[in-house]
Amino acid sequence: MSALRRERRSVRRLLTAALLVGGGLLGVAASPAPSPSGSAGAGGPTEAGTAFRTATPVRLGQEATADASTGDYLYWVLPLDSGQRATVRASVTLPAATGRHSSSTWQLDVYDGLRRRQPCTYGTQTGTAAKDAATVDLSCTLRPVRSGADQWANDPLPGAYYVRLTVTDLAPEDLGQPVRARLRAESTDVGGAYAADDALAVPLVPAAGTASGIAPADGWSGTWWSDRWLWTAAGGLLAALAGIGGHRLTRGAGRPVRVPPTA
Repeated sequence: MSALRRERRSVRRLLTAALLVGGGLLGVAASPAPSPSGSAGAGGPTEAGTAFRTATPVRLGQEATADASTGDYLYWVLPLDSGQRATVRASVTLPAATGRHSSSTWQLDVYDGLRRRQPCTYGTQTGTAAKDAATVDLSCTLRPVRSGADQWANDPLPGAYYVRLTVTDLAPEDLGQPVRARLRAESTDVGGAYAADDALAVPLVPAAGTASGIAPADGWSGTWWSDRWLWTAAGGLLAALAGIGGHRLTRGAGRPVRVPPTA
């Protein structure tokens, strides 16, 4: 095998290794990971507030329950930090069908710390239960929370997020009937793909009220780590390996090809 052919094979191996290493790092960076859920599951609140100021705090992963009457506004509040994409799910157990006069329509709304209503990227935010239905299920997946945004933007920012559950349409005769609501919020970490260069000085949490002490289990932006570091490292590694491979290939192409002597 000639020296030039050996050089080319060596370069191909080098570039293949670079692609495998870089692809592995980028794959780790791109894959979302579940966020810590704090006191997941156990010990969730058993009541809901009736307004923003009296919203009941709930952590990610906890199941909150509340007994209420049809027509009540139910409020909970939870903490969301930068890089989290939250999904809120609610289920309402309805009164016995024999005591109801019509169908009912329920709605799940989410507001940020500035009490701006946040749109759902997908999910069943509004649901209608038939007269004989036993439950109605709702869900709302929010946009990823950013560390900062322009003042005119409506981007979700770190802080308190208020969840409101209520009935929006039903027969007047059905007002006041007992219902039971269940609520659970979970999140995934979207990482550096949605990271921003600017950041809020403090999260959007009210200075007074029941939500003033709410915070993620590990604190607000409790780590400097972001998978943007993986993207940067992978790009640097690929560039270095590509440079080495190109240099070796160019150096090999410039050498004279040796012709074996003839007998």
